[in-house]
Amino acid sequence: MEKIIYFHVGISKTGSTFLQQRVFPILKNIHYIPTRKYHKIDEEISSIKKGNVLVSREFDRQFEREVDLFASNHKNVIPIIVFRRHDQYLASQYRRFVKNGFKYGIKQFFDLDEDLGFFKKIHFNFTHQVNYLKTTFNKEPLVFVYDDFKTNSSNFIQILSSLIGAKVDLNQIDFSTKHGSYNEKQLKIIKTISQGINLQKRRVFKSVILHYIWRFFHATIRYGILYTALLIPRFLISKEPLIDEEYLNQVKSYYAKDWEHIMKIKIGLD
Repeated sequence: MEKIIYFHVGISKTGSTFLQQRVFPILKNIHYIPTRKYHKIDEEISSIKKGNVLVSREFDRQFEREVDLFASNHKNVIPIIVFRRHDQYLASQYRRFVKNGFKYGIKQFFDLDEDLGFFKKIHFNFTHQVNYLKTTFNKEPLVFVYDDFKTNSSNFIQILSSLIGAKVDLNQIDFSTKHGSYNEKQLKIIKTISQGINLQKRRVFKSVILHYIWRFFHATIRYGILYTALLIPRFLISKEPLIDEEYLNQVKSYYAKDWEHIMKIKIGLD
């Protein structure tokens, strides 16, 4: 029996964590290699002699580097990727990074004019990403969109499972919300505090043990700020919105043709 490898190129904020934690582990007729074992992925894949194999990894700005690393030993692979409309993707990513200590405005996070932002225009070029997968691997990618996942998660999961030769019992999936998004007040406050304290995730110690102690300490501070922010009266918070909706519309217009192309090549769920 031929060994077929499926590589879920999990772009952040497109349902990747939900799939990795609640769906992929319960799939039948396929060998799922959990993300905690990705550091020894070549060894894990080699240990599976036959049958379908599913690998999943989550990243965003590291797209090309991570794809190249995986493809260095595995070319005969069917990639899986999920895209989210550019303006929605930008808003969700920005909120995520602010929650994790990003202290600048959205135009410094993604600069549509000069391309000097933390995220570059190429990171939002989905057609480029699809073509990169096509040229890097020997098989065509399976392209999905996040809206289909949000609109009908059960149908999305059933079709994805079918396409990779797996079976799924939807009754085993926990569809409850793990935690809601942090509200605008919480994000504004942590963004303000980040001006004076470096709250961004980063490696401070080379030692693994010290690194994990630091991560726990650091996370305790960040989440402490986020939840304490709920107690602060709204009248003390700036009325200026965290994200300029007009700027999101500009991003949506700029990438309109790119999104149109993705909608043409995505897997239909009808």
